[in-house]
Amino acid sequence: MKYVVLLTGNNRMAINEFFTYMDNTLECINTSSRYDDIMNHLKYISPDVFVYCLYGESPDDIKRFDNVEQRITELNIPIIIVGNREECEQFTKIVPTTQATFFQRPISAQKLEHSIVELLEKRGRQKNLAERAAAAASTVAARVTPPAQAEPPKPPARKHILIVDDDSSVLKLLKGYLAERYDVATAINGKVAMKFLETKRTDLVLLDYEMPEENGAAVLSKIRENSKTRNLPVVFLTGVTERGKIQEILALKIQGYLLKPIDMEKISSTIKGVLGRR
Repeated sequence: MKYVVLLTGNNRMAINEFFTYMDNTLECINTSSRYDDIMNHLKYISPDVFVYCLYGESPDDIKRFDNVEQRITELNIPIIIVGNREECEQFTKIVPTTQATFFQRPISAQKLEHSIVELLEKRGRQKNLAERAAAAASTVAARVTPPAQAEPPKPPARKHILIVDDDSSVLKLLKGYLAERYDVATAINGKVAMKFLETKRTDLVLLDYEMPEENGAAVLSKIRENSKTRNLPVVFLTGVTERGKIQEILALKIQGYLLKPIDMEKISSTIKGVLGRR
């Protein structure tokens, strides 16, 4: 199980490192620094930790974050601030009551990932101890152990979908829409997607056809060359509308294609059709 990390801040390079190098243990989701955007993410994805990657934020930016921090703290979500020494000092001066944990740059992605996981595991252990103590106290107070009840039948296993797109807003939109019915992982490029598929399984790949460096066709080729993934269903996401180009896409023997901007009803019916055949 991965920890869900909600990321914001001006440091795009630091945020990209989370997506690229920390995907083994952290499921990363990016949001803007707008109050409404952060509140919606807190409501719909329930992150395990909130990370603010500082880079040149103004005092007014940090003052506005004070309201966000109060809400995150109420939800008992730990806050991590990543920045250089001057940025971290500026933050504590403007928000002296902050309960955030600070990590100063320069810091390697590996060390930062390890520190975040260690912090969350420690919180998990403390929560378990507290829950056990509360349960023990409740049992003593009742003095009677209620009869064991039969466990309800387990719901059927949810299907898994991997979404690959270089546009983080598309990843956020699709994940938010699909997460109610499916387990969803995201990748910002083909390299991250193939790294995921080395150790994890999925039932369907939604693959952006037009990406920089390595396009969807190149990623599809790697999927088909690997004996473990060659039969994996792939549906392209594309903004291409020319008939000739679409024929070229279909010639790649995929399970379907969806045009951008994405029609949610269409993507839902396409996914049901593909997964229903497996």
